[in-house]
Amino acid sequence: MKKSFVGALGAVSALLLAAAGAAPAVAAQTSDAPATTPAKAAPVKAVNFAGTVALSNCSGSVIRTPNSQPNDPALVLSNGHCLESGFPGPGEVIVDQPSTRSFSLLNASGSKVTTLRASKVAYATMTDTDISIYQLTKTYAQIQSGYGISALTLNDAHPTQGSAIKVVSGYWKRTYSCNVDGFVYRLKEGDWTWKDSVRYTSSCNTIGGTSGSPVIDTTTGKVVAVNNTGNEDGERCTENNPCEVDQNGNVTVRQGINYAQETYIIVPCVGAGNKIDLSRAGCTLPKP
Repeated sequence: MKKSFVGALGAVSALLLAAAGAAPAVAAQTSDAPATTPAKAAPVKAVNFAGTVALSNCSGSVIRTPNSQPNDPALVLSNGHCLESGFPGPGEVIVDQPSTRSFSLLNASGSKVTTLRASKVAYATMTDTDISIYQLTKTYAQIQSGYGISALTLNDAHPTQGSAIKVVSGYWKRTYSCNVDGFVYRLKEGDWTWKDSVRYTSSCNTIGGTSGSPVIDTTTGKVVAVNNTGNEDGERCTENNPCEVDQNGNVTVRQGINYAQETYIIVPCVGAGNKIDLSRAGCTLPKP
């Protein structure tokens, strides 16, 4: 969990298990069979630092839902454990908490273009997921017109196993490229448990300070998860050493593996004016 960059925590470095498989064999063509045109690879969206932010101890991004409007107050997504007030306790849900936190907004090359400021923590928790959503004092239109930067869009569908992703850290101005290795029924770390977490393949060896980084699908260019933890020392279900728990209660420890929390579940909970409304149909985020 402690992928924030706090002096006591240090920079966490993790190497993930490789998930490379053998390429599938191609059937031989007979002499009278028509030639087969190779399938074209899915186009890849350009992914850069535009729209990401650096917090004092973590990474984040300016995000929108598919229904967000230009004049809505903009939102910043990070981790629940990156809150300036400290880790939310198990079962704790924070809504509409005043905040004046500042964020360094980055452009495509990773240069800071301005400081954005929060008006409140719209939502935060470390129960079932590990997210914080800040509402800003500026709208999307103001950010776009003032700095030429658009928000990243949350995908409204579950991520896909095997899909190519990039973890983009505004804190470090560094990008990690890998694939979705799979999904974890329950990811348990210390007193916290998260549902249906994303597990990375080996290239996304994220370090301290990458907490809250957007995980971007390179085919759609949309945010599918938010980076949050990794097993550092091979310990079982302790802080900084999350373990995987399956439907039958079997525990698996993967030292060096890093994880993220899916973000499609946020979309149904955002109503008109970008207001977090936990009573909306389809919203499954934990409630206070």
